[in-house]
Amino acid sequence: MSTSPYITDVTGTDFETAVVSRSRTTPVLVDFWASWCAPCKMLMPVLARLAEEYQGKVHLAKVDTDREQDLAARYGVRSLPTVKLFKNGVVVDEFLGVQPEQVIRNMISRHAFRPSDTLRIEAHRAIESGEKRLANDILRRALDIDPGNDQIRLDLSGLLLDDGRVAEAGQVLDGLSPTARSGPEAEAQRARLEIAQLAADSPAPEELEQLIAAKPEDNEARYRLSAHRVLQGNYDSALALQLDIVRRDRRFRDDGARKAMLTIFTLLGGKGELVKHYRTQLSLALN
Repeated sequence: MSTSPYITDVTGTDFETAVVSRSRTTPVLVDFWASWCAPCKMLMPVLARLAEEYQGKVHLAKVDTDREQDLAARYGVRSLPTVKLFKNGVVVDEFLGVQPEQVIRNMISRHAFRPSDTLRIEAHRAIESGEKRLANDILRRALDIDPGNDQIRLDLSGLLLDDGRVAEAGQVLDGLSPTARSGPEAEAQRARLEIAQLAADSPAPEELEQLIAAKPEDNEARYRLSAHRVLQGNYDSALALQLDIVRRDRRFRDDGARKAMLTIFTLLGGKGELVKHYRTQLSLALN
């Protein structure tokens, strides 16, 4: 067990706190190792020295894969040593095997917290306190000093979408780096933006409900009502409406209902019981 404040031996029990939660304020290097692994013994002193040198700007978490096999499996560790860098709760970089010290330094530098990240943390606290206007101001200040911080852009666009400022959210997302644009968080945000734009250009939900009641074959009203349901957080109803369109008319909006369901799946992270259920129902409807 390490006595350094910058190095922690981690198990499956405390991984969420020691790695995932910690990484929201400090990048965490997770070293997956084993006592029988000779390259692991070569790499570990290098990682430990860097953790001490950076004095809290990066934290080192060590996972003994012989004891924590479930944890290693969860993160797809297939060879040792494997080192993954967590930031903001997710893996943002990694390497396999023994690497030169400079390669490791470069990786840490790429993901070191910037002054704008500190402002981002302040903005999150403001959101948790219900002060969304203050959070908006903080995020805009952070973006002014660091326009290349993709996480700031994602946070700000989400806040703008919450406030119904769809066009502004789109402009903020347009500034994402090419790498960030292809990431799952950006894809989900784009999906949300697309749905918000449709809802903004549509009649009120009550009017759309009346149109469907008067004319059940009105798939356009059903399609637009689904967008409102997403913004209301009623994903079950949104997916049910689009599935109904798929069953009624596959050609509607050039297979638009099926595509809309896929968009909602993306918004939901592509997993969960709701996604699983509607993927099955969509497959049955298409066959």
